[in-house]
Amino acid sequence: MSAVDAPDHESWFHRNQQRIAPWLFLAPGLLFFMVYVIIPVFQSFNLSLYEWDGLGTAEYVGMRNYEDLYWEWVDRDAFFTSLKNNLIWLVLYLAAIPAGLFIALFLNQTVWGIRLYKSLFFFPFVISQVVVGLVFTWFYDPTFGLLNEFLGLFGLGPLNVLGDERFVTFGIIFAGLWPQTAYCMILYLTGLNAVDPEQIEAGRLDGAKGARMLWHIILPQLRPATFIAFVVTIIGALRSFDLISIMTQGGPFGSSRVLAYYMFEVALSEYGFRMGYGAAIAVILFLIMLCFIAYFLWSMYREERGH
Repeated sequence: MSAVDAPDHESWFHRNQQRIAPWLFLAPGLLFFMVYVIIPVFQSFNLSLYEWDGLGTAEYVGMRNYEDLYWEWVDRDAFFTSLKNNLIWLVLYLAAIPAGLFIALFLNQTVWGIRLYKSLFFFPFVISQVVVGLVFTWFYDPTFGLLNEFLGLFGLGPLNVLGDERFVTFGIIFAGLWPQTAYCMILYLTGLNAVDPEQIEAGRLDGAKGARMLWHIILPQLRPATFIAFVVTIIGALRSFDLISIMTQGGPFGSSRVLAYYMFEVALSEYGFRMGYGAAIAVILFLIMLCFIAYFLWSMYREERGH
């Protein structure tokens, strides 16, 4: 019986239960998202307007924390270095997306030992970032690391990747790409399972194969997986913290800092417990993430409307 034909004595809930039910399922998730994400975002905005050491009384200073960040940018101080490194992370970290796609295409084949290959490529995703950081710290070690053992075969090295300001950021990014590529691979493997085989067959009948098949038939059907991969990779690049903390603690001489680690230094370490200043850095980082994510959402919305 439809809501239109329902007797007048039925309650409003029974007449509208099909429309209400999805919101009831979403309510717990929305509540947690509101309490643990949305409210803290506004609290960070508010805290960034104060000077506070975490213990005493907070003093309202308006936009002074943001002015300090601006002058650090002009003077090319720690904030400038952190922001520059975040941009390097952002550009190079996107390499995980095509790498994950091509590995997923390989693992989607029916070949001997494919389960072993899948396990090996899946392994970086399930281990802790702390373990990844320690493994690559040993890998880069200038005295016994495998990197210098390999370079020694060609008469090169030793190279102290984590101790050289020129290479340290790139070395940490390479370590981060290992698990991030595995994550993108999983997204694409899931997407490939949903690819319409009839479209593949139709493409073959039309003579499409190789790169043409990938570009015109497969990639358009992987658009949702690509969107998620872009968003997760961008967020991962901008909030990078754990690998830097494990591998270099921001060194040498602060050259590997990113915004998230610099925020930790100024707010929660021996640099003075400047909670308001750290919150201002968090706000800047949040706005950068918001711009990128809003751009991808708008791009997908325009594509959907175009279809």
